Amino acid sequence: MSPYAPVGAQLPAPEPSEICLKRLPNRRSTPAQTIGAPGPDENQIARILSVAARTPDHGKLAPWRFVILDAAVKARIADRLEPMAPDAKDVAVLAKLRASPVCVMVVAAPVQGHKIPIWEQELSAGAVCMNLLHGADALGFAANWITDWYAYDPAATALFGVREGEKIAGFIHLGTAAAPPLERDRPNLASLISRLD
Repeated sequence: MSPYAPVGAQLPAPEPSEICLKRLPNRRSTPAQTIGAPGPDENQIARILSVAARTPDHGKLAPWRFVILDAAVKARIADRLEPMAPDAKDVAVLAKLRASPVCVMVVAAPVQGHKIPIWEQELSAGAVCMNLLHGADALGFAANWITDWYAYDPAATALFGVREGEKIAGFIHLGTAAAPPLERDRPNLASLISRLD
């Protein structure tokens, strides 16, 4: 059963939400290595993914896909990644891959040769990752979007089933925070805003 309204149905207009306006400016990723059990169950994962998929998608291509990695699968892949790691620091970051009870790997799978530029399709995959974080947050789960070296090494990405022409947009780790995350430095918005005359 689809979580979405029927195609062509009139969707409700957005309403002001004090909850969202309070929560979104304080959104903070939880460090991946501190995300533990419990994680979302299958129904909660389905709800999170339904939010993730409601992303801008020029051309209605859905140029991305989801791969759910449970703890056992992540541990097995991390064991295989260890001898491939370039140095000790790269071995150490595998702790982030092992920590969470569940992870959703978002794979950018652009439609080649389409009039929609590849860049726009890859941006859509990034938007999916962000929506996935929002969906997890809405259900009360800690989440972190990471890549690390194994998202870019061809031999490593093969272990995750990434196909030719695809890229890993992110590993979204889901679970429960060991402690509330601490605020970090934020950009000075005034320095990032300009207006064209």
